[in-house]
Amino acid sequence: MKKRIIAIALVVVLILSLATTLAGCQQGSKKNLVGLFMPTKEQPIWAAYGKRLEEGFKEAGFDVILEFAEDVVERQISQIENAITKGAKYIVIAAVDSFALSDVCKKAKDAGAIVLSCDRLLMNTENVDYYITFDMVRMGELQGEAIVDALDLKSGKGPFNLEIFSGSPDDNNCVPFYEGFMNVIKPYLDNGQLVVKSGQVDLAVTATLKWDSALAQARMDNILGAYYTDDVVHAVHCMADCLALGVISSLTSFGYGQGDLKFPVVTGQDSELTAIKHIIEGKQTMTVFLDPKVLTQRMLYVVDKIEKKEKIEPDTTYNNGVFEVPTILYDPVLINKDNYTILVDYGFYTKEELGLE
Repeated sequence: MKKRIIAIALVVVLILSLATTLAGCQQGSKKNLVGLFMPTKEQPIWAAYGKRLEEGFKEAGFDVILEFAEDVVERQISQIENAITKGAKYIVIAAVDSFALSDVCKKAKDAGAIVLSCDRLLMNTENVDYYITFDMVRMGELQGEAIVDALDLKSGKGPFNLEIFSGSPDDNNCVPFYEGFMNVIKPYLDNGQLVVKSGQVDLAVTATLKWDSALAQARMDNILGAYYTDDVVHAVHCMADCLALGVISSLTSFGYGQGDLKFPVVTGQDSELTAIKHIIEGKQTMTVFLDPKVLTQRMLYVVDKIEKKEKIEPDTTYNNGVFEVPTILYDPVLINKDNYTILVDYGFYTKEELGLE
C-alpha cells in the first residue's frame, strides 16, 4: 500500500510539474497536442491504457487526440497522419503491427514530433525516441514460474504434459515474452519433467495471429483431438488472457472441469475481467496486471524530462532492427486466486463486476 501511495504521489508531482512547464511554454503559442494511438478497444487493457493516458496528459495541460484502430493497420496509419497534420508534438503509439509503421514514424519525425513507442516496440525504424513498456522478459518468467510452482516441478515431480500458445507474429513483444518463459521452463523440457506432446514448441509454430481467441480455441481443439484422446494436458502456457479465453473454451468442450477431469494450469496476462472470473472459478491459474496508472506515470516522466530539456536515463534498451531504443520500464504484477482482490483496491474492477457482492 505504501508503494501505491508513493506511485500516486509521483504521478501528482509529475502532473503538476508538467502543467507548470507547459504554462510557461504556451504563453503566446498554441497549446501542445498529444496523439495517443491504441491498437483496439476490444481488449480491455488497451481501453484502460487509452483512458488513463488521456486523463494524465489532459491533467498535465495537453490537448489530446485518442484513437483506436480496431486492429486495422491502414486505419492506424491514417489516424497518426491526421495528428501529424494537426501539429501534434508527441505521438504515442501502441502499434497494430510493429513492423508496418516505419513510413508514418518518419513523417512524424520530419514534422518535428517526438515519437514514443508504448508497450509494443516500433520495429525497423530509426524514428522512435523512447520506448515505454513493462519488463517483458520478467512477464514471461512470471508465467513460467506459475507453472513450475503449480506442478511442484522443483521437487522433481513429473512428467507432465504442456502445450504452448504464443501471441501474434507481428507483435515483437512475443520475443521477450517467450525468452522469459523459456528461461524458466526449458530446463524442465530438457530433463523430461515437461513434455509437449504436440511437438509445437518454437515461437513461430505456437504463434496466434492477432492474439485471436477463436484461433487459439481452434488450435487447442486440434491438439486435444490429435494428441490427448487417451491422455490429459496438465498445463497450457497462454501468453495473454485473450488466448486463455479460447483455450479454456476448448478445454471445457472436451470435458475438462467435469467429474475427475480437472482444469490444467492455465496462464495469462492483462487481467481481463473474464480472466479474473476464470481465476475465481478455478479455470485459470494466473494472469498479470499491467497498471495503466504506472504506465502513465512513466510516460509523463519521459515527457516531463523532454519538456525541461533534461537528460533521461533509460532502464535498458531494446533493439528494433535498426538501433538500440532507449527504454523505460515498469514492473508487471502477478495476479492469482490469493490476491486478485487487489484489482478492486486499485479501482480496476468493482466487487460487483467480479461477482463478489
